Amino acid sequence: MTTYTNLRDIDGQTVGIRCSGGLIDAVGPDVTAADAVDGSGRLVLPAFVEPHVHLDKTLWGEAWQPGKRTARLRDYIENERRVLSANTTPPEDRAARLLGQMLACGTTAVRSHIDIAPDMGLTHVEAMMRLRDAWSDRVDLQFVAFPQQGLLCRPGTADLIRAAMDMGVETVGGLDPAGIDGDPNGQLRFIFDLAVKKEAGVDIHLHDKGDLGAWQVEQIIDYTIASGLSGKVMISHAYCLGMIPADRLERIGLRLADAGISLMTSAPADVAVPPVEELTGMGVTVCCGSDGIRDSWSPFGNGDMLERAFLTAYRFDWNRDEDFALALNCATHAAAKAIGLKDYGLAAGNRADFVMIAASCAGDALCRRPLDRQVVRRGKRVA
Repeated sequence: MTTYTNLRDIDGQTVGIRCSGGLIDAVGPDVTAADAVDGSGRLVLPAFVEPHVHLDKTLWGEAWQPGKRTARLRDYIENERRVLSANTTPPEDRAARLLGQMLACGTTAVRSHIDIAPDMGLTHVEAMMRLRDAWSDRVDLQFVAFPQQGLLCRPGTADLIRAAMDMGVETVGGLDPAGIDGDPNGQLRFIFDLAVKKEAGVDIHLHDKGDLGAWQVEQIIDYTIASGLSGKVMISHAYCLGMIPADRLERIGLRLADAGISLMTSAPADVAVPPVEELTGMGVTVCCGSDGIRDSWSPFGNGDMLERAFLTAYRFDWNRDEDFALALNCATHAAAKAIGLKDYGLAAGNRADFVMIAASCAGDALCRRPLDRQVVRRGKRVA
């Protein structure tokens, strides 16, 4: 049993946290112990959750690789094929370096997409399964079978996705059903049928913009309801929701909330993004994620979800205390809910995963993003 005291929660209350058997035994202002670890007034948050990253793509720790400018998504995909095919470091080694960075920053739960395509087969899935085994005591890893090069337009990919699910991947992935496959109903039918069969979740990258993207969001809602997968579906990126009129956004937002569909945004600076505050107010679970980190798509990213929460706040010009609390929620509670993480949060009976940051409050933590952090996993300090 380990007790941490003299901590400040997000509401400014001084609290202690007693941990036993990997769980939180008690939390509150009266929790103390003679041999307690003194938190020195640090801000305590539940450990960060990364709901969207591509661990198998990362070049973390490799030689510098600049990004590429191109107008088409397909060109980025082809460039990635060239870069990764020339790299000789095993995917799990590159990913492990990045996981170490993420853990040190306070993340103990991660959902990662895994590329699956005929030219690579299931090699990346096998590598990420090895990674999960090696890191099981430090980080909870979930995976998405992701058809980065297209699903129906790349013969053989559908069978590989099925095989990946048989290997223990938890979530069926999709990619721009209209823009990449050119067969939105065909892709969605395959994804949702497989998810129902495997009792799995769904996570669809949707980059298609404007009316085409919004139409696909509504199709995803229809498929979610028809498949009975409420609470198990996420739409990643969904730039289109930042491009449509307010009345249509409200109609779609309320439907997303009713269907239990989550949204993920990396809050990019170069394109419209889903309006987080408005959608959250409608009851939609909106989280923030890193997407690619130091890969062939972009050299940016550092694995720090505190910085990703900051970028979300910065993207929307948030500056009030309640804004900063919402930004942190995108990297903690909303992200945990979006990926179906159970027993999460600073409450008795939940997993004893939390991060203690040398900051006085949420706004101070976001605006300074201090590196002085202590990370607790299953009740024990690990970083």
